[in-house]
Amino acid sequence: MDKIIVTIAHELNVKQTQVEATIKLIDEGNTIPFIARYRKEATGGLSDETLRALGERLTYLRNLETRKEEVTKSIQAQGKLTEEIVNDLENAITLAEVEDIYRPYKQKKRTRATIAKEKGLEPLSEIIIKQEEKQDLIEIAKQYVNEEKQVNTPEEAIQGALDIIAENISDDPNYRKQIKRICYREAVLETKASKPEEKSNYEMYYEFNENVNRIPSHRILAINRGEKEEFLKVKIQKSEDKIINLLENRIIKGQNQYTSYLKECILDSWKRLIEPSIDREIRSDLTEKAEEQAIKVFGKNAKQLLLGAPLKGLTVMGFDPAYRTGCKIAVIDETGKLLDTVTVYPTEPQNDVTGAEKTLIALIKKHNIDMIAIGNGTASRESEIFVANLIKKAEHTVHYTIVSEAGASVYSASKLATQEYPDINVSLRGAISIARRLQDPLAELVKIDPKAIRSRTIST
Repeated sequence: MDKIIVTIAHELNVKQTQVEATIKLIDEGNTIPFIARYRKEATGGLSDETLRALGERLTYLRNLETRKEEVTKSIQAQGKLTEEIVNDLENAITLAEVEDIYRPYKQKKRTRATIAKEKGLEPLSEIIIKQEEKQDLIEIAKQYVNEEKQVNTPEEAIQGALDIIAENISDDPNYRKQIKRICYREAVLETKASKPEEKSNYEMYYEFNENVNRIPSHRILAINRGEKEEFLKVKIQKSEDKIINLLENRIIKGQNQYTSYLKECILDSWKRLIEPSIDREIRSDLTEKAEEQAIKVFGKNAKQLLLGAPLKGLTVMGFDPAYRTGCKIAVIDETGKLLDTVTVYPTEPQNDVTGAEKTLIALIKKHNIDMIAIGNGTASRESEIFVANLIKKAEHTVHYTIVSEAGASVYSASKLATQEYPDINVSLRGAISIARRLQDPLAELVKIDPKAIRSRTIST
């Protein structure tokens, strides 16, 4: 049976027949939501969550097989394909492993190693790495001195040969696999302030470190943003001594005339070639996993927002909190029609609590308001305290609740909002949106660009 089917069935702990049936449906052009809802009999009742995971793994594993074929053809075209490479590719379970196997055969830009090869120093590199020749290395290197090829001294020849060895060490997939294992197990992500004297949202990361295998997704995304905005410097601290010892134990064959050269070469390979690429891979992996987790959190939160039960037959006051610019108020009737708007200043710096109470009590009485929806943004806590005290003074029972205001500001300045409320100030449209999303979340939130909700959901 297809290897992909077997793999997915094992990973998701489902039957192979269920996987096979689902793949067939996907290949016929059916979407995951359609399959989850209308093809339960065919899939054996797989849940929508399992179907999404199945679809993602199917895409990944097919891409993996395609890449293996591309790499095999490329290496074969170079006349360097061996049975060992074929077996390594067959056993590779991630794209990263495939790329590590392909690394020595990938077309490279001119490097120190390729230049050394052009100068005919590859045979000398083989002599050094084998460590078998008893003749003095300087005497051996003299044979490779060639003014036409710009190898002017034995020392230059040796250095060129070491550059070749350093690149070969870096390209060796087995070394890289072992080094990655150490790094993912023991490495620590460390952040420091780029501008320690400046205040920012990233101050908790000005002196921060955490193991890469434990750091949660939201911190990774926050650190990435801090680095992008140039508030943070990020470094991955690794067990360098352990990695260097690992390479030396694999490469150096006892104490001989080549030992000091090879130690220097191994350190150069690590510092100049391996460590930078390993750092990039670790950061890329962490970011990819964090973004996947963020999307899942966003989906979960968005589902709660969108599927919130609508409030029927209630007049709602939308309360958009703020400090200096005042709290924006909008009143809508049970059909969502705008009845009234006003701006009050119960928060700092004005602190006009008495004036705000007088204005809003009058509105509550005038429109017989049943519910107050408070946005959860800036000054939300202060506004909640104010509203809690306010409704005690109303002549009839009024309730309040906190509503997510994610995307309200984006909506308020959108073309759709302008069409809906052409004569209403842009700052007041956010309060209208807050009131209406309590009244009917799905009808209101579909007006907002999902990216706006997602960015707010992830950041909080």
